[in-house]
Amino acid sequence: MVNNSILLQHLTPEQLGNLIDEKLTHQFEQLQKHLSQKSANDELLTRDETCRFLSIDSSTLWSYTNKGKVKAYGIGSRRYYKRSELLESLTLLQK
Repeated sequence: MVNNSILLQHLTPEQLGNLIDEKLTHQFEQLQKHLSQKSANDELLTRDETCRFLSIDSSTLWSYTNKGKVKAYGIGSRRYYKRSELLESLTLLQK
């Protein structure tokens, strides 16, 4: 059995509280940064925004969608594309 105890000497309750607060603040900031990056990548783009983002014509986007090169999501007659999936669908060209 492994003993994972920590012995704190010469540390007041206030100092311990400050150490915990600092660590939690740092972890919270890291989580916020991660979530903000992820939400920016999961942004939904309209057809027009997607065409501008990829610098393609709407007929090309329609073709890519029908061929399964990009995924489209819809609500009624509106179509949306996830920015993160568009970036993932880009492929490296061989020279």
